[in-house]
Amino acid sequence: MRLAAIDIGSNAVRLIVKEISGKPGKLKVSKVAHTRVPIRLGDDVFGAGAIGEEKEERLGHALEGFSALMEAMSVRAFRACATSAMREAENGAEVVNRLAASTGIQLELIGGKTEADLIFSNFEVSLFDREKDYLYIDVGGGSTELTLIRQGTRVEGRSFKVGSVRLLKGKVDKRVWDDMSEWCSRLTHDHGLKGATAIGAGGNINQLFKLDGGLAGDTLPFERLASLVDILDRCTYEERLSRFQLKPDRADVVVPAGRIYLHAMKMVGAQGILVPKVGLADGIILGLYADLQQD
Repeated sequence: MRLAAIDIGSNAVRLIVKEISGKPGKLKVSKVAHTRVPIRLGDDVFGAGAIGEEKEERLGHALEGFSALMEAMSVRAFRACATSAMREAENGAEVVNRLAASTGIQLELIGGKTEADLIFSNFEVSLFDREKDYLYIDVGGGSTELTLIRQGTRVEGRSFKVGSVRLLKGKVDKRVWDDMSEWCSRLTHDHGLKGATAIGAGGNINQLFKLDGGLAGDTLPFERLASLVDILDRCTYEERLSRFQLKPDRADVVVPAGRIYLHAMKMVGAQGILVPKVGLADGIILGLYADLQQD
């Protein structure tokens, strides 16, 4: 069956459509379409605390377009979720209600735990070694979700208000960094972690992995990721656009995002990171499919 997910993030909004069939453990999943619109709600929310009229109007147009695309692709069902920027906006609930009335799409304001749970569900269809420990790191525009995975099971997870757009705008409190470091330190101590491998989710780690020339299944070493982030940091915004062919809304956030991945990896002693190129939207579709199978 054909299902879709709408992910309203702090940096961009996305529509992903997939064809999915089979049973748990033997799912067949293929991507039909992926549409991304760089609206960057986080600019408004992390600066002024609310979503402005211009961003709300653009989001409404994007949702109308997504609705038409889903109809054209015969999508059976979809779920639309909004993360940190929308849930932190002072007018977030009001914007959600107005968009529902104007577009017919009801957005869900999901919390950090729900977001982490949905992201983790991707592990069920992965080919990772279930005998190893992994730290799942998903860096968005407004928040970062960290999840410890042991023997294929989600052991513990936390959401932190550290994201690429939030960091770019200088809106990350030092206490949040300290909190993340303390949580990772306790995680390492309590669970006896010895160099867990990181799993990276999010558009920025996908881009960094591509720039490094990684192939599917490869592990990107910590040192190579750190070197790549340093090279990009030394480049101007214009050089990132021309030399590395980055999109305008990626060129300014890729370095802050890279620093977040590196920080989390360092805190748990991860020597490398796997990049399966899955994230929240993929988890939304898997969850939607499981719900429909129970009906």
